[in-house]
Amino acid sequence: MSLRLAILELAASRRLAPAGARRLLQLAGVGSEPARLPAVLPRAIAVLAAVLGGFGVLLWVAASWADFGRGGRFALLQALVFTMGIGAWWLPRARAPLGLAALLAIGGLFAYFGQTYQTGADAWQLFALWAAIGLPLALAVRSDVVWVPWAVVATTGIVLWSGGAPSPWRGHVDVGRQVTGWAAAIALVLAAAPAWRRVTGAGPWAMRTAAALAVCTVTLSALVALFGPGREGLYVAGLAVLVVAAVLLALPAWHDLFALSAVALGLDTLVVGGLARWLFGDGRGDWLGTFGLLGLLAAGVLAATVQAVMRVAAARRAGP
Repeated sequence: MSLRLAILELAASRRLAPAGARRLLQLAGVGSEPARLPAVLPRAIAVLAAVLGGFGVLLWVAASWADFGRGGRFALLQALVFTMGIGAWWLPRARAPLGLAALLAIGGLFAYFGQTYQTGADAWQLFALWAAIGLPLALAVRSDVVWVPWAVVATTGIVLWSGGAPSPWRGHVDVGRQVTGWAAAIALVLAAAPAWRRVTGAGPWAMRTAAALAVCTVTLSALVALFGPGREGLYVAGLAVLVVAAVLLALPAWHDLFALSAVALGLDTLVVGGLARWLFGDGRGDWLGTFGLLGLLAAGVLAATVQAVMRVAAARRAGP
């Protein structure tokens, strides 16, 4: 039931006059403009304009690509990076959207460089260089508008360096690189934490994005390792990492409901995966009944996790 209907039912049950019902709706804030809308809407429109404008420039460049020589293409992409960077420095109110456009243009420039000269470098090196060049930009802009895509770029580089998307059919997996990649992804989360916010200028969504990507990295690697031959240790390590992360995020000093929910989802995925491996490990028995049992166990795990997260959130709202 919507808030408006609930208020109208309350007004009818109390037999309020039309003026009283309108006053009740006014006190509840129904139909009024949200308090933060005047501050948030212009910024959101500016970010959307930067994304669409940058996309439009890329489409124009792609449509006119044959008309430019190699030097002209490099000059055009470099001019785009330079113009967006100078604009972000010169126009404080448009700093965040122009910084985002500059970050995207840097990626386009490096991508064209790699396609033109075929240096033979791995794909992770492009993302690592992109993240390294974009880091001063993110530190200067001090906005989640730039920090969020930068976290995506940096995490992509980490995942590609650590071996890319794991596969249960791939014979050799460098466990050391996988674990090091996990540590690097977790380091990004810690760097975007509120404790460093005065230095980085990163907001809460930068940390939440980095946390969600780190959870995806750990969960995917550990889940695939569970079904690979002789890689159960990586699964246990991933399970332990997520348990530790959940405990830390439940503490008052580290609590963030979004990050805790992401970690809880990753834990549920690994636990249900472990149950599936245990139930179907011998390849025998009643498959239909086993699937039903797995569904019931998964529902129980999910219900317990949701209840635990809600209790933690209620305790944090109540204060110490």
